[in-house]
Amino acid sequence: MSVAKAIKSAARWAALGLTLATFSPLANAQQPTPAALASAKELITITGATALFSPLIAGVVEQAKLLYLQQNPALAKDLNEISTRMRNDLQPRFAELTDEVARLYAANFTEQELKDVLAFYKTTAGKKLLTEQPKIVDSSMKFAQDWANTLSDQVVGKMRDELKKRGHAL
Repeated sequence: MSVAKAIKSAARWAALGLTLATFSPLANAQQPTPAALASAKELITITGATALFSPLIAGVVEQAKLLYLQQNPALAKDLNEISTRMRNDLQPRFAELTDEVARLYAANFTEQELKDVLAFYKTTAGKKLLTEQPKIVDSSMKFAQDWANTLSDQVVGKMRDELKKRGHAL
């Protein structure tokens, strides 16, 4: 998976978590228990969300490196060394991201609900869902994009026809 694609995927997961937290009536009312947080962290791990977030630090460092390289390509050697060190130095900050996503889950699901979801993901059907869902989402997104493009062409054509009927020269 490319860094850009991974960043997009991670952003989608983060946006989903943020949306759940923002629009849930429990978002501000429920303080997660340590057990709920632990279950939420396990849920993040089992669903592969941590793998989706993993390229974020490297991606941010790489973007910063490219910014400087565009200004002065002669900095490549130093920037490669600096970026390698920075990726390692920043790795402990990854816990901030996973902790916040776990907190979002724990704030929006009860401890029992998290345990129930985890139990499902450990079943054969749950494991299959984890394997197949990314392919289905990718195919769905491609279909939706193609469908929207076709619909757009149809709408533009119908609007043009209607405007011509009303005497507009296009």
